[in-house]
Amino acid sequence: MDASKEFRDGLLGAIPSLRAFAFSLIGQPDRADDLVQETLTKAWAHQNSFQPGTNLKAWLYTILRNEFYSQMRRKKREVQDVDGIHASRLAVHPHQPGQADLADLNVAMAELPEDQREALVLVAAFGFSYEEAAEICSVAVGTIKSRVNRARNRLAEILHVDSDATFGPDATAEAVIGQIVTQR
Repeated sequence: MDASKEFRDGLLGAIPSLRAFAFSLIGQPDRADDLVQETLTKAWAHQNSFQPGTNLKAWLYTILRNEFYSQMRRKKREVQDVDGIHASRLAVHPHQPGQADLADLNVAMAELPEDQREALVLVAAFGFSYEEAAEICSVAVGTIKSRVNRARNRLAEILHVDSDATFGPDATAEAVIGQIVTQR
């Protein structure tokens, strides 16, 4: 008998006991059947890792048990929202203004002198300390600090940033979010 036929016959023969085991873990026939199906799918996909001559049923039970625990871990992180109440309370800022802001930032960055742009990217984007950036650029720490400060001021000027309030959602988004919060 061919190995894959023997393997297939072993899988088919194990289905009733796998169903019983899955039902004992879950208690719901439809979910138990889903668990058995997932077990059989994984077993078939990984049949090359099964050692012929060893206990196929034990191998399948291990797969089923591991899949069950994986599903339970995932389920812990999920929130049941059958009637959609939680989903209706979710609010996110639209991403289009963020994309426009990023495009504006790219244009503004291109207007900076190369040494200022380099210093700003090293410190603000890549997270290097002033000392590390100074070492990378082979200049004094004070020079890096000066370049970063001038670059930030120039970007604020180009982008017309007057205060921290310039960042975040616009007035329309704030109004929508405010309504959602008051409805809760």
